[in-house]
Amino acid sequence: MLLVAATTGYQLRAYDAAARAAGVELVLATDRCHVLDDPWRDGAIPVRFKGATAAADAVRAVRAAADQRPLAGVLAVGDAPAVIAGAVADALGLRGHPAAAARVAANKLLTRRSLQAHGLPVPWFRVLPAADPLPPERLAATPLPCVVKPLSMAASQGVIRADTPAGLSAAVERVRRLGAPAAAGDEPVQVLVEGYVPGREVAVEGVLAGGRLRVLAIFDKPDPLEGPYFEETIYVTPHAGGRTMARSISAAVQRATAALGLTDGPVHAECRVNAEGVFVLEAAARPIGGLCSRVLRFDGAAGCGVSLEALLLRHALGGDVSGWRRERRAAGVLMIPIPAAGRLARVAGLAAARSVEGVEEIVVTARHGQMIEPPPEGGAYLGFIFARAARPAAVTAALRAAHGRLRIEIRPAIPVV
Repeated sequence: MLLVAATTGYQLRAYDAAARAAGVELVLATDRCHVLDDPWRDGAIPVRFKGATAAADAVRAVRAAADQRPLAGVLAVGDAPAVIAGAVADALGLRGHPAAAARVAANKLLTRRSLQAHGLPVPWFRVLPAADPLPPERLAATPLPCVVKPLSMAASQGVIRADTPAGLSAAVERVRRLGAPAAAGDEPVQVLVEGYVPGREVAVEGVLAGGRLRVLAIFDKPDPLEGPYFEETIYVTPHAGGRTMARSISAAVQRATAALGLTDGPVHAECRVNAEGVFVLEAAARPIGGLCSRVLRFDGAAGCGVSLEALLLRHALGGDVSGWRRERRAAGVLMIPIPAAGRLARVAGLAAARSVEGVEEIVVTARHGQMIEPPPEGGAYLGFIFARAARPAAVTAALRAAHGRLRIEIRPAIPVV
């Protein structure tokens, strides 16, 4: 099994464990040094995620490796790796999303255009030039409130709500500054401005087989995401909106994936729900990110408590996952937010937080001494809190209580001149 992933991905160990349990050899394709000869001695295939020839170059590298170790399937962690995985699947005849569809799903502008072209509800949107300042007449003509975001970043990084013309101008320049270092040597950063969609936000985890969506979980987000920044905190499942609403959300994601051209593989969708219906904000050709997949466990005829990674591995190898169901208990995760920019000194109160009834695990992923910052500049979390209980409300209460017992100490950064 080929796993296309960044070298810093959280989920590599989970896929490795799932592959070992299934008796499958896992081969990595990662964006690491392509000059040194296998510096980590793990047989990984060096690829690039950026550049006009990245996909073609990756296919050539994977083909050469597959001559020695034939591949039975391909999976990806992350948006850019999903495009590479799609190209590999196309070239080698493996099960997976088409590369063209994965590329559309990974780009916010292309996603909006595809959904709009298929008659699906989308906010108004426009893309701004890479560097030109917004003229006063355009600022005055832009409907407010609106949301400013870069085309390619994830995890709410660079996403800012603007409620005034002055706020819009400042948000655009802030996003451009944020994207400038990442764009060095690449195409200039483009900024998407779109209408703000009010309502409750939910996330959908699913898998497509032959274009048909199998919903694995619908996550509620109890904390309102109204801006000015959109740092996500709590995901809890099952969905508390009832069966009718769950069917509407599932149907909306099914239509969105069809519009994007996704066919076979994992899907992570983000939606806003209001009186006008279900707005699919994104339908990514990848599973949920970070360590959040640990919140999902599945039961089936072949076993209980199976991980999402094991389920996706089975699907990528051509297996049927339609008989698997999420466990009966409610479950949730709190992505520990970063309260301020600076250097992480310590996270205290872990023992007290772990003692909260329902809390199963707390993982601090940020390192002591690491420079951290909250959104919109930052795109990571301090760590994750996991909880399970009989009801979603009890899960949410446990996550909040545990988070409240943590004491996060951040020291101001000392600038180097």
